[in-house]
Amino acid sequence: MSEPKPKSFEISKWAVWEAYRRVKANKGGAGVDEQSMAEFEQDLSGNLYRLWNRLSSGSYFPPPVRAVEIPKRDGSSRTLGVPTVADRIAQVVARSYLEPCVEPVFHQDSYGYRPGRSAHDALGVCRERCWRQDWVLDLDLKSFFDSVPWDLVLKAVAHHTDQRWILLYVERWLKAPLQKEDGSLVDRDRGTPQGSAISPLLANMFLHYAFDVWMARTFPAVWFERYCDDIIVHARSERQALQLRAMIAKRLAECGVQLNEQKTRVVYCQDDDRRRLI
Repeated sequence: MSEPKPKSFEISKWAVWEAYRRVKANKGGAGVDEQSMAEFEQDLSGNLYRLWNRLSSGSYFPPPVRAVEIPKRDGSSRTLGVPTVADRIAQVVARSYLEPCVEPVFHQDSYGYRPGRSAHDALGVCRERCWRQDWVLDLDLKSFFDSVPWDLVLKAVAHHTDQRWILLYVERWLKAPLQKEDGSLVDRDRGTPQGSAISPLLANMFLHYAFDVWMARTFPAVWFERYCDDIIVHARSERQALQLRAMIAKRLAECGVQLNEQKTRVVYCQDDDRRRLI
């Protein structure tokens, strides 16, 4: 009886099981295969084994991501990408290996989608700093998740892990097409779909280098709070806030993303003790 062939990549079966448990706890809709979690669980051990086998052999290719249009308050819409159940589990497996490598180096003022941090933490720090400085720059990034450059994301991933399978599958997830409601496929050349399990981590990795590290190096005395692509920057004066706006816009453009000029605002921190004369 011949020995089983060694796998190309060492991926723990336990990691696949733990990823399944996390995906189940988060719930979520069916992907393009229309398979629900309940249907996936009808052959749970077989489905998890097949997924582990494909991931470990390098033969896993993610299916298209189901595109769901979510209306926004301003009348526009944003596109959520809904992976299949199996693909969500695969993404959580990769995230479980990658996140511990990057989490310790993330900036202390980055709060979004990080263990033990929340929007309330970011708001608390922001409120305290608004008492100490009079102006804020409220940054809005234009279609951020749709415009993240793949090459810089992959460069960040490669910088933090030497596990080839993570880089291989991250690239495949980035390139997976969107499937619209009519069944047509939309190929993409940039962006990482909102709604996938790996996207928040990839977005944080990109903005860590495109924004956080650059800010800490270029403006070490300037405070900011970032919750993924929502960013507040503090300033001593309106003039400084406007200067920061121009330089940050230039930096982000160099990294392939744009400020939403209509929604990015310079705001005076008015309260009972501070009244701006008009």
